[in-house]
Amino acid sequence: MSDEKPRVIFKHVHKGKHGGAHGGGWKIAYADFMTAMMAFFLVMWLLSISSPKQREGIAEHFRMPLRVALSGGDKSSLSTSMIPGGGADVMHVEGEVRQADAEEQADAERLAEMKKKLDELIEKSPVFQQFRSQILIDITTEGLRLQIVDTENRPMFELASARVVPHMRAILRELAPALNGLPNKITLSGHTDAIVYTNDRSYGNWELSSDRANASRRELVAGGMADGKVLRVIGLADSMHLDKADPRNPINRRISIILLNHRTQERIERENSTEPVGTRIGKAAAKAP
Repeated sequence: MSDEKPRVIFKHVHKGKHGGAHGGGWKIAYADFMTAMMAFFLVMWLLSISSPKQREGIAEHFRMPLRVALSGGDKSSLSTSMIPGGGADVMHVEGEVRQADAEEQADAERLAEMKKKLDELIEKSPVFQQFRSQILIDITTEGLRLQIVDTENRPMFELASARVVPHMRAILRELAPALNGLPNKITLSGHTDAIVYTNDRSYGNWELSSDRANASRRELVAGGMADGKVLRVIGLADSMHLDKADPRNPINRRISIILLNHRTQERIERENSTEPVGTRIGKAAAKAP
């Protein structure tokens, strides 16, 4: 009889928590994969049926997501397309924001075209040719500005007076029909230099600049400009010099005519509205989303 003891073998079977050798984790991964694939094919299908303009709108949407969100989410687009920023008109990608930008751009282009026409008129007109150095035209944040300035030997008004001299009258009446070319309204402002010509304390540069601006308005209307185009006539005395280094320089005596852009015109009309402030605030609150 052998002295060897019998061998005892213990077999341990490890059972998974959810059954099976590897559990059910693979099912979750597979579900995520299938969801991602469905989303991918859905995007590809939408792109395949979209027009080039719609695809451009989608690209613009993802290029500026924060601005679109701050503009009101889904409301930021005026398009009726199911794709935000889509539709036939790519200018509606960002809704009200883009539409306002487009209107301002169109307004700026109209004013730039008007500047070109005025430059051509001044270059070709015999009335303007001899006074070309006294006429300044530029574009400002308020609109198209046209300034008629004094020179040492050729003033626009009689000394210390609002009486228009003949060549100034000719300039204003020649300009009048051109200003009717756009619906934009205008403002007129009168400026003086720092010299005070009168001893009458009740009548100084403030009164003189206001009277000269209004006299210029009358000449424009007499030349054919619609009276309703004038939004504001103001006198600024010697508070704003062209030549800041020399307040007495004759160039500081001038009449400034601004053909307003729509934004500035609306701001001036809104600020000077006769509607009570409380009513305007109430309407603004009612319109707020």
